[in-house]
Amino acid sequence: MARPPLPLGTHGEIRVYPDGKSFRARTLYRDYDGKTRSVERAGKTKGAAKNNLLTELRARIHANTSAVINPDTTLAVIAELWHASLIGLGRSPSTIQMYRERLDKQVLPALGNIRARELTVSLADRHLTAIKAAHGPAIAKLSKTVLSGICGLACRHDAMASNPCRDTSRIPTKPKNPPRALTVAEVQQFRAALTYDETAISRDLVDLIGFLAATGIRIGEACALRWHHIDLHAGTAEITGTVFRLTGTGLITKPSTKSHAGNRILELPHWCTQMLQTRYTATGADTHDPVFPAPLSRQLRDPSNTRRGIRDAVRNAGFTDITSHTFRRTVATLMDQNGATPRAAADQLGHAQVQMTLNKYYGRKQRVTGAAQILEILNA
Repeated sequence: MARPPLPLGTHGEIRVYPDGKSFRARTLYRDYDGKTRSVERAGKTKGAAKNNLLTELRARIHANTSAVINPDTTLAVIAELWHASLIGLGRSPSTIQMYRERLDKQVLPALGNIRARELTVSLADRHLTAIKAAHGPAIAKLSKTVLSGICGLACRHDAMASNPCRDTSRIPTKPKNPPRALTVAEVQQFRAALTYDETAISRDLVDLIGFLAATGIRIGEACALRWHHIDLHAGTAEITGTVFRLTGTGLITKPSTKSHAGNRILELPHWCTQMLQTRYTATGADTHDPVFPAPLSRQLRDPSNTRRGIRDAVRNAGFTDITSHTFRRTVATLMDQNGATPRAAADQLGHAQVQMTLNKYYGRKQRVTGAAQILEILNA
């Protein structure tokens, strides 16, 4: 009996052979015209040759975006086509990387060899339930988004009658605590404590945290600021990008913020402008240098390391519930308490939707609501 052909867009066993002082990896790959071809790539080591071949195979999948997806196409093939389409949709590099990680770590290892016609609601539901048990609800929710995107592409090619992810059970998450905002006294106490924290000083966190409290911007946005974004005479800061770590590349500045509303020019409190003026003079920085670089360098600061440093500083100062986002909520809440409109607070924080500011960033559970004074009128 003849051996069944490889599924479209898949390859057979990879074999690596010595080739002089290098190595050559070879496999059979079935292209989308139905023909099976031998594909090979070389490398200085066995691992390099194999990786070069895998890169070529992935490129062949991307090059066949016009290929017909049918019910017998595996989810691995559809997933690669879906992921390649994200670039054309204008998704940010960080989002594309986040989806890639869920593909490689959760979706494809378990479902990659499943054909489109074989994926049922129950199979998808069991898969997502297993992810939630092993990695938590957040990873499960993101994996569901990725799997739903893959199934959506299959549906558009009539490879699936409907998207099975729509009928899977809801993935509940632990209710979050109400938004926490600091009082003016707490901000002052925390900033004062930082000036005695040698670790925080060595990590160059004192000015950075002061800037976060003065503006309410995101950590990644603060790390992306360069001195030509600061107008010390006008007392403004232009927010135009964010820093994140791209796998295989390192820290990069994405020339856009989280949303279109994130590109903004913010007025700075006078004390913050003075702090920046002192910092600019003391560091002798160039206009293209980061305002808050990595400690002891002029390179980009890593947002993840910075968050870790802030957590250490919070613990050393005797607080337990301050994060970098707490300063964003504090700015929004102080604006609310002093008569600023929700739209103004949303513009300050760079939110596209005012409702996000109202629901997630205004401090809640305030003891002094003003109701007592208003309700004095009821004492007839």
